Amino acid sequence: MTDHIQTELSGGVLTVTLARPEKKNAITQAMYVALSDAAERARTDEAVRVLLFRAEGDAFSAGNDIGDFIAIGSQTDQPFDMSVFRFLRAMAELDKPAVAAVRGRAVGIGLTLLLHCDMVVVAEDALLSVPFINLALAPEAASSLLLPAAIGHQRAFEMFALGEPVDGRTAVAWGLANRAVPADQVESTAAALADKLAARAPNSIRKTKRLMRDAEALWALMQREGEAFGSQMKSPEAMEAFMAFTQKRAADFSKSG
Repeated sequence: MTDHIQTELSGGVLTVTLARPEKKNAITQAMYVALSDAAERARTDEAVRVLLFRAEGDAFSAGNDIGDFIAIGSQTDQPFDMSVFRFLRAMAELDKPAVAAVRGRAVGIGLTLLLHCDMVVVAEDALLSVPFINLALAPEAASSLLLPAAIGHQRAFEMFALGEPVDGRTAVAWGLANRAVPADQVESTAAALADKLAARAPNSIRKTKRLMRDAEALWALMQREGEAFGSQMKSPEAMEAFMAFTQKRAADFSKSG
């Protein structure tokens, strides 16, 4: 277990807090274990009616902890052994509503997690990005399907290919979020929505969500994405991207091909 993921159940809402603010809530494999436990509990525990994600500090999540991710990924030829895939499957199979409260940056999995949430509240000045190609990787969390479904192919491709962030107001305009509010209102707005959902007929909500999402198809796509992601992790392109990241310089892909 890890203290970097905290959970609290109150009024039918299971609140999951990313609590690693000193690292911008970058997610380690140990954190994925705790996140998986929470998502699985949300699905199986009848006392839980809503899953609410929030974060401490000035960022929702900087994405995967790069050092941890490289270390774990280099030790296995089976990317599905990584704890992140247990979490992704749990989110694909979750048939209860999920809500997210997003302030600051939401990068990589910090954004793709939102695609598995049913209601998302963002700060107006939040910055959301999916810079997988900047790291010479590939999309994950079924985002290769869910992101273009939400915002259209051209916008999604630009976000993937260029890795540039969109702000909270744009996220709402494009369909990535339900509400954009001042940063100091994000938590209360998301909590109010979660409480409203918790008061609705639970079986009706679960059946509605199941009809809206194909869990098996999402998991199948996650596995295909995982194969692409895993092969890229060991590629010369990714090695150059990771080295450039740690050295705080621009990656040079001029010799790739």
